[in-house]
Amino acid sequence: MAFNTEFELLLRARYPLLYIATAEETRLEATIQACAAHLGSRAVYTWDFVDGYQGNPNAEGKGKRNPLQALEFVEQLNPSAPAIFILRDFQRFLNDIAVSRKLRNLSKALQSRPQNLVITAAELEIPTELGEIITVVEFPLPNAAEIRSELGRLISAIGQRVDEASLDDLVRTCQGLTLERIRRVLGRAIATHGKLDTDDLDLILEEKRQTIRQTQILDFYPATEQISDIGGLDNLKDWLLRRGGAFSEKARQYGLPNPRGLLLAGIQGTGKSLTAKAIAHHWHLPLLRLDVGRLFAGLVGESESRTRQMIQLAEALSPCILWIDEIDKAFAGLDGRGDSGTTSRVFGTFITWLAEKKTPVFVVATANNVQSLPAELLRKGRFDEIFFVGLPNQEERKAIFEVHLSRLRPHNLQAYDCDRLAYETPDFSGAEIEQILVEAMHIGFSQSRDFTSDDVLEAASQMVPLARTAQDQIEALQAWAAAGRARPASRFDTLSSRIQDQLRDRPT
Repeated sequence: MAFNTEFELLLRARYPLLYIATAEETRLEATIQACAAHLGSRAVYTWDFVDGYQGNPNAEGKGKRNPLQALEFVEQLNPSAPAIFILRDFQRFLNDIAVSRKLRNLSKALQSRPQNLVITAAELEIPTELGEIITVVEFPLPNAAEIRSELGRLISAIGQRVDEASLDDLVRTCQGLTLERIRRVLGRAIATHGKLDTDDLDLILEEKRQTIRQTQILDFYPATEQISDIGGLDNLKDWLLRRGGAFSEKARQYGLPNPRGLLLAGIQGTGKSLTAKAIAHHWHLPLLRLDVGRLFAGLVGESESRTRQMIQLAEALSPCILWIDEIDKAFAGLDGRGDSGTTSRVFGTFITWLAEKKTPVFVVATANNVQSLPAELLRKGRFDEIFFVGLPNQEERKAIFEVHLSRLRPHNLQAYDCDRLAYETPDFSGAEIEQILVEAMHIGFSQSRDFTSDDVLEAASQMVPLARTAQDQIEALQAWAAAGRARPASRFDTLSSRIQDQLRDRPT
């Protein structure tokens, strides 16, 4: 239900005391004024601790620095005169016994009057004794239509024309910010180069980063990696590129639902985390990283509260990418946990949100030991797709070498035999390839020369890849994927092919 509709319904139903937690005080009060006018010109009285009541000549300054007197003024007003009383930051006085008692007395009287008290605050703080008489109303952040209207006003004011696709990108990126923050960051963009365009998307993402810095649950990750920085994984790349415009208003009009997310399962060092960063950069969306360990706290009930706070924050900043790295370490072996069910309750809240969320929060979860994850997390409906990221084949290893060498030696890339390097490094992961290049650079640097392909091969000969040190675990993981439990991220995976051959050759 839209805020205006719900708020007007509560006013007409004579709910005596409403509580609205929001940082957008100005926008909220303008919305309340509009609702009051729509209901037949209800009087609106606004009070704060410093200036008392404002905006009405008959009440100017009353209750100044006196919250109890502010409530007494409500009693003195004509009981048949429709009115709304906005009490700014009044939650700070709710623990005072006199204020608490006065509010409970007033709530009984106001049930028979066309008058309502509205507490506005940045945070929700309700004492237990007032929980029964206070109704909490959620005031959402600006929706796409409001943001589009504000952008249209600014664009018109500077005499600029913006094409529809660019406007859609700006609207989508601004979602999750307050109207005041949107005006501020767009004003900064206009002051910088006198216009608005898609080059300003990074400025908007920086403004979102400021919001994230105020919490210790999520991290705002700078995403500079591009899809082209990923060597191989062609199936996964194609899947992502097809969904590049799925968060746009055009996609909603087409009937497409918001993409839910994906689970990247596979071997360590194969590019799962890099993929999460590249998605955020390619889609121009903020990347929020969740360390699941931060959800768990010592106090009873605090872990569940932090989980709900994480969900609310991610939804407030949507559309966004929520990256959950190594989710298997948090939720593996739930039945054996000795934490009085805390992990199970956190997991239950999380997977329920995954299945029911309507907001454009794209979840990218990575897992190394996917076999240990609860079956409920893997069923369809939690994620759009589960991809298995295996060890790169020879062609993909060549692409990985080219990606790293074009960054390390862009002026001298042709000096390296990437075909030979790829052929001589079977079973090496992307992370291991990067490490042998670092080792080759050490070899060259120690001899005061540039490193060569031979140095890379020497470094590779000294490294034992994970595919050999943890062969049993990796083969078991490959067998899990080869059995059809996940979609391959690569178009052709040599190890998966070998495993499939072994499975076919087994006697039944």
